[in-house]
Amino acid sequence: MKAIAVRPGTPNSVHLAELKKPTVAEIPDGRGVLIRVLKVGVDATDREINDALYGNAPPGYDFLVIGHECFGIVEEVGAAVRKVKPGDYVTCTVRRPGTSIYDRIGRSDITSEEEYYERGINLRHGYLTEYFVDDEEFVVRMPVGLKHLHVLAEPMSCAAKAVEQAFLAQKRLQVWEPKRAWVTGAGQIGLLSTLILRLRGMQVFTLARGRKPCLKSEIAEGFGSTYISTAEMTMSELAKAHGKPDLIIEATGSSAIAFEAMEILGHNGCIVWTSITGGQRKVEVPSDRVNLNWVLGNKLLVGSVNANFRHFEAGIADLALGEVTWPGVIQKILTTPVKGLDNYREMMRLLVEDRDALKVFVDVAEG
Repeated sequence: MKAIAVRPGTPNSVHLAELKKPTVAEIPDGRGVLIRVLKVGVDATDREINDALYGNAPPGYDFLVIGHECFGIVEEVGAAVRKVKPGDYVTCTVRRPGTSIYDRIGRSDITSEEEYYERGINLRHGYLTEYFVDDEEFVVRMPVGLKHLHVLAEPMSCAAKAVEQAFLAQKRLQVWEPKRAWVTGAGQIGLLSTLILRLRGMQVFTLARGRKPCLKSEIAEGFGSTYISTAEMTMSELAKAHGKPDLIIEATGSSAIAFEAMEILGHNGCIVWTSITGGQRKVEVPSDRVNLNWVLGNKLLVGSVNANFRHFEAGIADLALGEVTWPGVIQKILTTPVKGLDNYREMMRLLVEDRDALKVFVDVAEG
């Protein structure tokens, strides 16, 4: 069985590996679900793992199968499985539990352990292969009417969790009704966050470097957001023109933008950082002013990473609502298909070189 893999610690080691086809018997207590992979989304995480910035192989292997955004069809289920049946379209969560209290209550997305387990990222094989098997706890059914949005379920779950985390944290205020939100970054997480916030009735400004007209502005404005090119208007200028935001979802991958956003946030506001900013970049921060304004302004910074099956379900529900509210807009995110696992070099080239590739995904099989 073919799989796209890397050798963690070795830069540019992406290659085609072989795995044994799994069976439902590998999962105890009759909870196994065998899934035939149809499509897998890839992103900066896969590129950075291939750059050897992070990632570890599962025990017993010298390679790691990458790909953490899956879409497939159920082929077989164990005797105890009730959530899905053969023929169902599904996606799967990414994080797998360790032994902390959070892992034991189904919240492996917020594990307190230093060592973590993520399919396609760390210590667990990913989904860029022909078949995989998993426990039904981590399998989430997708409606057949959303099969054309396939690999967006995983990034949508991250956006859904980010927004949820802001509202949960802001219960500290007892009354919090955000009216104005900014989304910094218009990649897949930024655009899907824009969608969620617009569904909740907020005035949304989506900020990115590209100048209009461009695909990102077309999608953001298709959701009813106002697209702002930071090449034409700074965040400070935007705040002066339209007021400071109550909520910022930061999704640029730029630490400079993440810290600059802290200077803009309105009183009682919340910033959610969703992006991982690898590297050694340093920026100068007006720490005294930020400290003063944050304490006096009762402001909050929340980090949000990964998602559990509940966030997947919430995200899929919002994909469905977004699809009927703004028909055809979400699918525009899916820009760049790659045909088959054999084309792994082209897949990686697109992730490295193609700035117009908003969402790269591999067509593994028909179904």
